[in-house]
Amino acid sequence: MSSTPMSASLGRLLGRRRRRPAERPVWMERPTWAGQGFKFLVIVAMTVAVGYPFLLALGTSLATKAELAANGGYVLLPARPTLEAYQVVLAGGVVTRAALVSVGVTLVGTALSLLCTVCLAYGLSRPGTYAGKPLLLVVVGTFLFTPGIIPNYLVAQELGLLDTYGAMVVPIMLNAFNVIVVRAFFQSIPEELHEAARLDGAGDLAVMLRIVLPLSKAVIAVVGMYYAVTYWNNFFNAVLYINDQDKLPLQVVLRSYVLQGDTFNAKALGVSALPASTSLSMAVLILAVVPIVAVYPFLQKYFAKGVLTGAIKA
Repeated sequence: MSSTPMSASLGRLLGRRRRRPAERPVWMERPTWAGQGFKFLVIVAMTVAVGYPFLLALGTSLATKAELAANGGYVLLPARPTLEAYQVVLAGGVVTRAALVSVGVTLVGTALSLLCTVCLAYGLSRPGTYAGKPLLLVVVGTFLFTPGIIPNYLVAQELGLLDTYGAMVVPIMLNAFNVIVVRAFFQSIPEELHEAARLDGAGDLAVMLRIVLPLSKAVIAVVGMYYAVTYWNNFFNAVLYINDQDKLPLQVVLRSYVLQGDTFNAKALGVSALPASTSLSMAVLILAVVPIVAVYPFLQKYFAKGVLTGAIKA
């Protein structure tokens, strides 16, 4: 007796094997409690390793002479914090002048570096640029062939940069890696936007200013942060090219007082009495670190987007 169509369909449904759910790849599996606990311990350990020295320096800079003497020279949590060390450091002496030099060099250097990087990267990113490929090879070649100290010094001497603020800006004004990252980001912008702007009569400069730059805030913020950190932390060029003590940046002063053990004097700082030398050294250290640490949180959201987009495209 032949089965009805309905019974045949029911039999096929009942006889069909159940499909096994697709197995997840290893990297998509849910983390185990052991794995999460290990990650938590690693993060805590890294936080302590980074945060403890900073808090120790901050506590020492706020401690009094009596507390420093009672605790062996360093205090993590001062009982009676005081800003005496910061008042002395910022009283208008050598440290204040060095801080102003560092701020000026960082602001001017970052602006010039961004200008040169954006213009060069935009030119290299556009098809049909005259001598674009040879110029790109020259930029990439700087990764492999870097000049030494003596050639750099001779070039700075021939350009008249010795004992000038330009010596702390010009030698590091352009970074090849940043140029390549920004160029790759510019290439990821759809070509249709360029063509639409061309149809409206916009030139290269107008396209870059009105189309490309507004879409490239992430990568520009990241590269600007890299340049700012480089200028702020750089002391080697100042040591190599600057002889005038009034033009030294904050990092050189920090190196002299903290690493080389130079002692502060009241006349140089413009005060009559000094706190403990350790408190003064830690105050200079905090002043050298805090500006970059304070700026980073405002740009942190751009880091992943800017760096990853440029790096993946490259």
